[in-house]
Amino acid sequence: MQAPGYDLNDLLTRILKGHPVGKQEIIYLLRLTDPEKIDRVFSAARKIRTRHFGKKVFLYGFLYFSTFCRNDCRFCQYRQSNKTIARYRKTPSQIIAAAKEMADAGVHLIDLTMGEDPETYNSSESEFETFITMLKTVQSSIDLPIMVSPGTLPDNILNELAKAGITWYALYQETHNPTLYKSLRQGQSFEKRLAKKRLAKRLGMLVEEGILTGVGETFQDLADSIIWMKNFNVDQARVMTFVPQKDTPMHATRSRTSRMELLTIAVMRLVLRDCLIPASLDVNGLSGLEARLNAGANVVTSIVPPQKGLAGVANQSLDIEESRRTLDRILPVARNCSLEPATIKAYKTWTASRQNALAGSRDNEDRLVC
Repeated sequence: MQAPGYDLNDLLTRILKGHPVGKQEIIYLLRLTDPEKIDRVFSAARKIRTRHFGKKVFLYGFLYFSTFCRNDCRFCQYRQSNKTIARYRKTPSQIIAAAKEMADAGVHLIDLTMGEDPETYNSSESEFETFITMLKTVQSSIDLPIMVSPGTLPDNILNELAKAGITWYALYQETHNPTLYKSLRQGQSFEKRLAKKRLAKRLGMLVEEGILTGVGETFQDLADSIIWMKNFNVDQARVMTFVPQKDTPMHATRSRTSRMELLTIAVMRLVLRDCLIPASLDVNGLSGLEARLNAGANVVTSIVPPQKGLAGVANQSLDIEESRRTLDRILPVARNCSLEPATIKAYKTWTASRQNALAGSRDNEDRLVC
């Protein structure tokens, strides 16, 4: 269905005044192709970012500590069926050392990511105890918020993480179209993945959602995802361009430019407003950072220390060993976008205020139930 036309200047003026953005308006914005009009959308996104966050940017260290996975996602190079890729499991001491190094460098958060490693998921809960102990040790060693992205954890393990004070749970749906999801994440429940995010929210954790572009989605699908994130009140919303991976079922998918990713970042900012939105280094590396920040992102993610044997996600080794994912290389780009790194205190204040608001909303729901 063709989206109705709008006067772009009028629409952006209303959005800047607080006008809620409807689905057809989102589709209209996502369908823009004129560079001058897209630049106007980016400018509006930056104005909203400044309104909520000033000129500050947050910085996330990234540790992909196990690249083993029991799942067979069609888009992922780390899918179980890919027997050609080199894999690793980092030891707790290696993880802790790398986390300390990044904390000393000045990041605001440590993102600890793994696949659904069979060694953990297909065994007794003692393996999850090792995982939880490692997280607690990292947390006590660095005194920074921690994000975990370990897949669809059992409910009791997710509860343990919340009790331990882990701030963030990241679990990407990739799309909110159940049919497309079934194609991308074969054999994995769409509803189960949503339920884990809802549980994390109820437990007081902040939640990051993520979607992909270039995987067969429509403009309507992207709009539905943005609206879902708005209704769910996600705390961080990520979009990434799909990068076709060798030896996967989607290896022959036509590579896309990052134009749709950039426009989606901007529209997310117009709709989600005070949500954190990452500029990921995983797709285009350092060379793509400025465009993502200028589209309205306010977090630099996937900062990876070199010489640790650590991998990225969309591009396994892009810019890592060349030390192009370090703060020394990232901060000049941010400053070229008129952004400065926030203080650790400012980031902790933001996450605490978000969690306090979440706790308040849960208390109100409990009172209504009573």
